Amino acid sequence: QIQLAESGGGSVQAGGSLTLSCVASGVVPDTYCMAWFRQFPGGKRERVAAVDTEGASNIDGSGRGRFIISKDTARNTLHLTMNNLSPADTDVYFCAARRWTCPRVPSTYTYWGQGTQVTVSS
Repeated sequence: QIQLAESGGGSVQAGGSLTLSCVASGVVPDTYCMAWFRQFPGGKRERVAAVDTEGASNIDGSGRGRFIISKDTARNTLHLTMNNLSPADTDVYFCAARRWTCPRVPSTYTYWGQGTQVTVSS
């Protein structure tokens, strides 16, 4: 069983930066994909970024060129550094994990954190 806990959310002005962190309660095997999702007000979740089992990172959609995902294996921590934030980035952000591949479909992920709110003001 893996438990995930996010932190680092908050309020920031447009153009600012935030770094989200996700700490896993136990050792996450290298066979797990780790990802960040955002949840829109209607409840739909969309993948923002992921790190696969080989350590390769992928940034989705509007985060390309602005977001960086990184994994600190020694500390069982996943980070998402978000730069040049805009009000459109405002949402609740979740950390998620699953074995093997990194699909974009949120329902395929096994473990989820509780989420952290990111609010960007103009």
